[in-house]
Order: sequence, then C-alpha cells, then structure tokens
Amino acid sequence: QVQLVESGGGLVQPGGSLSLACAASGFTATFDMYAMSWYRQAPGKERELVADITPGGGSTNYADGVKGRFTISRDNAKNTVYLQMNSLKPEDTAVYYCKAHSYYHPTYGMDYWGKGTLVTVST
Repeated sequence: QVQLVESGGGLVQPGGSLSLACAASGFTATFDMYAMSWYRQAPGKERELVADITPGGGSTNYADGVKGRFTISRDNAKNTVYLQMNSLKPEDTAVYYCKAHSYYHPTYGMDYWGKGTLVTVST
C-alpha cells in the first residue's frame, strides 16, 4: 500500500525558514519512477502546485510566488522528497501536500497523495 507521509510543518515567523520532508513507501516500482510534487491549500482556497521535480531529479519547476524562496529536492536512495522554504510570508500559510505521479507502466499516470502538513506563518 502506497504511503506518503509529510513532516516538518509548524509555526514560523515571517522571514523564517522551514524544511518539509515527504517519505514514500509501498511503491511497486522504485522511487525514481515517480515524479514528485508539493502542493498547498490555504483556507478557503483551491489546492495549488508549489513545486515539482522529475523522477531523476534533473529538472524542477516552481510556482511564480515561491521562485527564489523555495527549493524542491529528492533523495531517491531514501525515497524522500524535500521542500526547503525560506523567507516565508504569511500568505504561505497552508496545508502542504506531497504528491507522487507514476511513470511506471502498470500504474502509469496514477497520482498518490499524502495527508498533508500544516505550515503557519505568523507573528
């Protein structure tokens, strides 16, 4: 059974930093067969893409609002994807979700989601 477990959320002051991690387990294929993404959902708003990274880690993509502040990375040996968040703003407050997108043929195109971790940026 596929599991994605996010960790690292919490309360931080504006201008501060947090590092999120998403540990994956239960995949049929190796972790490098999955593109990984971070999404977030603020209260009263739709879920939005924050950043994503290709299966091998060679390419990344960021939402305009986090470019230059957030960094996505992955360690395929540890089945983990990370999101380093710097210069946090109150508008970054949201539940952050990890998503895996399968490029493994038997489950090609399937998405798997974690349950999320809450990030609150406030004084």
